[in-house]
Amino acid sequence: MIRLAIIALVIAAVLAVLGFGGAAGTFVGIAKLLFGIAITLFLIFLVLGLLAGKGIKDAID
Repeated sequence: MIRLAIIALVIAAVLAVLGFGGAAGTFVGIAKLLFGIAITLFLIFLVLGLLAGKGIKDAID
């Protein structure tokens, strides 16, 4: 996900240099969306991992 966001930012930079401002803005928006999704998924899986670790620790004790 982060890789796709970086690729979208690079494409946006190239388009901005070439003068395609509208398309560059669209790709920046896509990069923001992908980054937000990646951070959200990271936080969800972090919480799930911590909860699963506690469950296993309690089962062992």
